[in-house]
Amino acid sequence: MYYTAFTIGLFGSLHCIGMCGPIALAMPLHQRNQWHLVSNSLLYNFGRAITYGALGLMIGIIGEGIVMAGLQKWLSITTGIGILLVVFFSINLEKKVIVLPYLNRLYFWLKSNLGQLLKKRSKVSIFFTGLLNGLLPCGLVYLALASAISIGDLWSSALFMFAFGLGTMPLMLLFIYFGKKAHHKYRTILQKMYPVFMTLLAFWFIYRGIHFYLPPNFQLSASLEFLPLCH
Repeated sequence: MYYTAFTIGLFGSLHCIGMCGPIALAMPLHQRNQWHLVSNSLLYNFGRAITYGALGLMIGIIGEGIVMAGLQKWLSITTGIGILLVVFFSINLEKKVIVLPYLNRLYFWLKSNLGQLLKKRSKVSIFFTGLLNGLLPCGLVYLALASAISIGDLWSSALFMFAFGLGTMPLMLLFIYFGKKAHHKYRTILQKMYPVFMTLLAFWFIYRGIHFYLPPNFQLSASLEFLPLCH
């Protein structure tokens, strides 16, 4: 389960390069030497992973309800179909999300605070930049949350999202280290691989949903008959 989360983050970080890469390159990570570049980069990325874990914790509450209702199968299939539609019609989920009233306010609040943090050079500001960056609209994060919600356990969903965050780190660290030296066309090639990964992941979601089954001892209707009732 957590291996799957890490894999989604690892291959999905092709998308992170385009979305979060400019923010990462704008931070004052390289303060004195290469060690500071690496340590500050890790601090920033762990901030993102912690935010993803917190989102997983919140979504896990909903997931527990979905498991009780026995809807994991249909959630997985619907998620897969949704991903295929996004890829086929080239839908920009980030732009769709930020036009929503409350999320629009959150987005501009995040941009304003990120702008202030990017002006500072302390490790605390770098860590908080990572924390806030994890809240930015991101289709890949929504995809990971759709996977985490079907787990049906509060803490397992949180660990799933944290593992996803860790999966995004290797490529992001390489990008931060070589980003300013790398040629633009190589970043473009990596980003073109992202839809291919998304399509494969969509088919995996659909396959998982079709072959999903409840454990033999899972008898929700029978269990509900023995719930204590107030008279």
